[in-house]
Amino acid sequence: MKRRSRPAYDRPPERYDRPAAPRNPGGGGPFKSFNYGTAALLGGVFVLGLGAGMALSLSPGDNIANVASREVIDRSAPNADICLQYGASAIVTDMRVFVTLNPFNVYVTQPTMEPGCVLRRNNWSLLQQRKLVTNEQVNDCKNRMNTFGFTGTLESANPKITCIYQNNAAGNLFLNRPGMVDAPQERENC
Repeated sequence: MKRRSRPAYDRPPERYDRPAAPRNPGGGGPFKSFNYGTAALLGGVFVLGLGAGMALSLSPGDNIANVASREVIDRSAPNADICLQYGASAIVTDMRVFVTLNPFNVYVTQPTMEPGCVLRRNNWSLLQQRKLVTNEQVNDCKNRMNTFGFTGTLESANPKITCIYQNNAAGNLFLNRPGMVDAPQERENC
């Protein structure tokens, strides 16, 4: 038998002699000219903008509606210099609770919040010198192991001074969070 020659269209020799063409010629989509330097610059600008935005939104500034720090509360306290030297600034919440027995229900008024001050027990003489509390009020408050707190400036016509009780039963739940190791101990100011 005679061997036949192969047809020319079967295997052109130039096909195997040239290098292979890329699979996606001219493609690459939007990342064809990806530059790592540009990406790093854009990432840095993004992080810087994010940090600046957080700093501007979290700073208390002069916006009293945003009580975000102890410094804002200290500045807002009545007689702030006296309060910080002889006691502690506070947020005072006034509300009334109504309890009905038949049927049993509890109703609470909308609380009002205002800046206040809690005096240490050994600084009550400030109130007595200004004739804002009587000796009888001081003795009653002292006998119950309480202290005085006030709202409104002491120079005003009618500061609201109250004998208050320090309640340590509830504790500070911000410090005793689950999973927190060695919670810092709270300082007693009064």
